[in-house]
Amino acid sequence: MNKPVVEVKVRAVLPTAAGRAVFLGNDAKSFVIYVDDVVGTAITMLMSGVHKERPLTHDLMGNLMAALGAKVERVVINDLKTATYFARLIVSAENELQARKIIELDARPSDGIALAIAQHAPIYVTREVWEEVEDMSEILRKMAEESNEEGDEGTGGGEGEEH
Repeated sequence: MNKPVVEVKVRAVLPTAAGRAVFLGNDAKSFVIYVDDVVGTAITMLMSGVHKERPLTHDLMGNLMAALGAKVERVVINDLKTATYFARLIVSAENELQARKIIELDARPSDGIALAIAQHAPIYVTREVWEEVEDMSEILRKMAEESNEEGDEGTGGGEGEEH
């Protein structure tokens, strides 16, 4: 994948009627990906460093990759079709049997984001998608203010399809 990209960070994970809104962006712009509660919760827990009694799915995936000598290099949200986002998970693997190998996998953006956060890997959006998405910075600001007024930290979470 050699398309121009823009680096983004998770700016907030806020509850919605149908799950969670994951706001991604930088100082210039923010956009939203809607996910269900399970993945949203996982993203929130990973961002907060919450200790879990047992590993969640994303913890298991990270542990499995580490055991195999692999790690997430980056996640790229690379397409947007009919209000659904698509992503690629770029993984590097190196162990005593093989030289370094780069693996590119199809992934739901929410899963890619969770794994990137868990492994402190960067998240990118292709320039094409970046220019297509609506700037939600002002809506994020207003939602965060409302959440703070209600005493909500504004970082609840969930799992599901990205829209």
